[in-house]
Amino acid sequence: MLLAILLLVAGLAILIFGANYMVEGASALAKRFNISNLAIGLTVVAFGTSAPELVVNTFAAVQGHQDIVFGNVLGSNNFNLFIILGITGLITPLAVQSSTAWKEIPISFIAIVVLFILVNDVMIFNAESSMLGRLDGGILLVFFALFLFYVYKQLKSDPSETEELVTVPAMSGVKMAVYIVGGLAGLVYGGHLVVNNAIEIAESLGISQKIIGLTVVAAGTSLPELATSIIAAIKKNADIAVGNIVGSNIFNLFLILGASSVLKPIGYSEGFNTDIYVLAGGTIFLILAMFTGKRKKLDRWEAAILLFFYLGYTTYLVMQEL
Repeated sequence: MLLAILLLVAGLAILIFGANYMVEGASALAKRFNISNLAIGLTVVAFGTSAPELVVNTFAAVQGHQDIVFGNVLGSNNFNLFIILGITGLITPLAVQSSTAWKEIPISFIAIVVLFILVNDVMIFNAESSMLGRLDGGILLVFFALFLFYVYKQLKSDPSETEELVTVPAMSGVKMAVYIVGGLAGLVYGGHLVVNNAIEIAESLGISQKIIGLTVVAAGTSLPELATSIIAAIKKNADIAVGNIVGSNIFNLFLILGASSVLKPIGYSEGFNTDIYVLAGGTIFLILAMFTGKRKKLDRWEAAILLFFYLGYTTYLVMQEL
């Protein structure tokens, strides 16, 4: 099992480095064709931080490991919301723009509600089994396209935030090709290592793939968001710290689950409803936090609540398996 753990860690590292190199190469290529920093930020960079989850879920969906698929996305979203916002909010209180408080965070809540309705066929529609089918995936992707259009309109009116985020290096054609092809190869190989070794660890420990997906895999694929938000918090750029997390959560629910289920319908276990409830509750807490105390700000004590609640919840999940 030690080898499986080492290979899992190696797979996560390869995933993250692969995503980073692919983003740098693709950004340089886009810049060569005179594509704006705004467009690059909305597409290449945004996709890059979600690429690890997307690749892991693609492998898991194709291989029929439904608990890894839902565990990775719901676990990543909860990790983003509770752990990353908790840590960054302790570093510095996170004050955000009105659009984040009034629009983006509520949109992330709508995404949770849409997913809940689509996956709970037994509970809501009295079906024999629950599944996220291809039609459901198509609906999620339509919502994702609408969200991208909304973000484009928002940033077009004030592109300064994206201009700060996106620095595009000058590269030769050969270097661009090496970065893009090497990055994609790293994503594919890293994703393969993560899924296969996560399953092996679960089987060796006698715990469910759900728990591995919700904890180890989810935390590992969320490392790009963790790094981005902590750096943003240290630089006192709260909008990027919060926007990165909220945007990533919307990407995960709409794009990644949408793409995964269009590729292959995914059976849904109602046991994941608890994780959806936790995610919804945390999002409602974040909305309320924006309008209590100092308006449009996540204070340190509120960040501490997020962090310690999730640590307690994760401990409870693991103890249930032992």
